[in-house]
Amino acid sequence: MKKEDFRKLASEGLIFLDGATGSNLQKRGMPSGVCPDLWISENPEVLIGLQLEYLRAGARILYSPTFTANRIKLSEFDLQDRVDELNMTLVGLSKEAIRRFKEENPDAPDCYVAGDITMTGAQLTPVGDMEFEELIDVYKEQIRALEKGGADLIVVETMISLQETRAAVIACKEVSDLPIIATMSFEENGRTFYGTDTVTALITLQSLGVSAFGINCSKGPSDMKDMINTIKKYAEIPVICKPNAGLPELSPDGTTVYNLSPEEFGQEMEAIAEAGANMMGGCCGTTPDHIKALNEHTNGFKSLDPDPGFKGYILTSERKTHTFSLDDRFFIIGERINPTGKKALQEELRNNKFDLVTDFAESQEENGAKVLDINMGMSGVDEKSLMLQAIEEVTGVTKLPLSIDTSHVDIMEAALRRYPGRALINSVSLEEKKCEPMLALAAKYGAMCILLPLSDRGIPENIDEKKDIIRELVKRAEAHGLKKNDLMVDGLVGTVGANPRAAIDTIETIKFCREELGLATVCGLSNISFGLPERIFVNSSFLEMAINAGLTTAIANPEQEKLVISALSADLLMGKKDADVAYIEYMDQYKERHKGEETGKKS
Repeated sequence: MKKEDFRKLASEGLIFLDGATGSNLQKRGMPSGVCPDLWISENPEVLIGLQLEYLRAGARILYSPTFTANRIKLSEFDLQDRVDELNMTLVGLSKEAIRRFKEENPDAPDCYVAGDITMTGAQLTPVGDMEFEELIDVYKEQIRALEKGGADLIVVETMISLQETRAAVIACKEVSDLPIIATMSFEENGRTFYGTDTVTALITLQSLGVSAFGINCSKGPSDMKDMINTIKKYAEIPVICKPNAGLPELSPDGTTVYNLSPEEFGQEMEAIAEAGANMMGGCCGTTPDHIKALNEHTNGFKSLDPDPGFKGYILTSERKTHTFSLDDRFFIIGERINPTGKKALQEELRNNKFDLVTDFAESQEENGAKVLDINMGMSGVDEKSLMLQAIEEVTGVTKLPLSIDTSHVDIMEAALRRYPGRALINSVSLEEKKCEPMLALAAKYGAMCILLPLSDRGIPENIDEKKDIIRELVKRAEAHGLKKNDLMVDGLVGTVGANPRAAIDTIETIKFCREELGLATVCGLSNISFGLPERIFVNSSFLEMAINAGLTTAIANPEQEKLVISALSADLLMGKKDADVAYIEYMDQYKERHKGEETGKKS
């Protein structure tokens, strides 16, 4: 199946998935404690019989029984050398079930096999010993086998770690062109065990290129309705819901049963269909009767095409999402994690220490930064190693999304590959050796990027050349599949001490990007005052002018109070939503911080 075929399938109406596999096989004779993959391969008719029942109940996509058929899980049974054989065999059994169903029902619509993969049980560093690239290799091995076995698509399911889900998706993209669907399991608080909320998971994986996203396991249908409603507001892809048959209970004979009957399950799934799920099935405790009831209760519902209500800009970390639009309040991208001009930070980094890095991260978040810029560029160091370590250290102490700041393509790829969210690339210029590779990385890893109006000729000679470079960068970005809400433009602030038109040209650039191109803008604010005394006053005045012209964000120091107050004041005077509350809250904090100074003055 090609990705276009999957999109066409999803547009035809509600698609029903199968239900639980393991619990039903146990009822049909599979002993506990055995390797399920091996047992199924040795008892094929049991699996084929179960999946035939799912197809008769209305399922159009079967999950292959390969849930644990990866090298790590199979090694628990000394079967790690049989990854290819078992995956190919088990996919073949699901395809045989479809063949028999089509033989019984020649007029039935086409049905498909999703090659099923999940978490390996190994913990990624720094929590465990599993390296990220090793995990990708484990998934690649299984995905190759699933595709060789004839899987029509890949499903990554029952995931509780966003980073492990990313590893599986990256692995699939690098060895296969099959569509990828992904579902994660969320706790009562709406977050995974590792702290990722539904929107953050959706945005990260949607940007990374999955063809559908949703929720499975964890809860019954009634507990998932609000989550599906929330996801639908941001989803540009079909949404999946595969709940349990209610809550687990212990029966008198000591076995686990679930409290929703097929009829109750079908009734509750009506709310899931109303919320906009495009693909629905069942997880733990569900049977073919549950899928039949689901079909009966919801097949009259119209499948809602993906049409997110929010169409602005979105960045994520593993645990937090930052959304913004052209009309929202100005925000700061924290600039301090950059060794340029910081001797103490340089010394620490040369000694592979990151105390100042984490201090800067925490203090910038505390002072209101919404994104943190990470730059490890300095001479005589392994910048790639420092960048990867900095990302790990910073994501350990702050939830803020990151901007990856490097001019080296290989370092950018290493950082985007490892970063557990949707990052911002800082930045992509029109320099021929870097432009296309950087845009390709943005497309591959689902990153947003800042377009920088520089070319091989250097800084533009005038505003017209600057605009031409921006137009060309946008054109090239769109050729890579990037959309407007994936792109921001750096206003390229010059130094007013050297060029009296530096501020004027930047303001014109901001207006051009906002009014003619509909793009968000960013700038390195402090460049404007380089070489001048008392620079904060120039910076603050320029910031107010830039916000009035439409500036979205700036790479700046959020601990500079005058700068922050200027931004808050500008937003307030422009009547931006909640700007009054933000101004009052900040000034309350400001007065609290300076209470002693005021007392001293009065005395």
